[in-house]
Amino acid sequence: MLDDPACAGAVRYPPGSLVILTGLPGAGKTTLLRRLYGLDGAESAPVARGTVVVIDSYQSKQHWAGRLGWAPQPVRRAVVFATHLARISRALSSGHAVVAHNRGCAPSVLRGFDRLARWHGSRLHLLLLDTPPGTALAGQHERGRVVAARTFARHRRRWEGLMARVMSGDPSPAAVARVIDRNAAALLEAIVFEPGHDPVREGFPITE
Repeated sequence: MLDDPACAGAVRYPPGSLVILTGLPGAGKTTLLRRLYGLDGAESAPVARGTVVVIDSYQSKQHWAGRLGWAPQPVRRAVVFATHLARISRALSSGHAVVAHNRGCAPSVLRGFDRLARWHGSRLHLLLLDTPPGTALAGQHERGRVVAARTFARHRRRWEGLMARVMSGDPSPAAVARVIDRNAAALLEAIVFEPGHDPVREGFPITE
């Protein structure tokens, strides 16, 4: 459920925030970002929309496409993720708010995002797209990028652990975690960053 009846169809954060959009592979995260920010999926670099920089991990993968064929898969994955982190860091250092897609939700990854945000005087917020595993698998087949069964099982275990913590009222390491399902995501019209809006100070629910 979206938190502000006066601004239906939007979620709001303080300026300069780092918002990580995460969920199971195939949940619809990239689709949501493309719809909200007019992306076409061919981008290989972050996209600026006013004071917001939109950073999809797939952009970094596109940037390195065809250039790391000599490297083992773990090395390619590490280079792509390092590029993703560096792009987020640059955007935060310039004072922009960042909306970033990230497929992984391991505790160590989220702690890294929190440290990165704090280093730049920002705060980490999580926007969790909660999708049933079967629907996420169908989404993978629809987009033509199917995750290996073992990898998907690992993502699912981490996702369920994160959701359990968040639903119990613990968003750490994020300041706030919002949970939306695919129906709510379809109704979402904007991610807004505005002065004076502090969901922690103002007592907004940790989860929705």
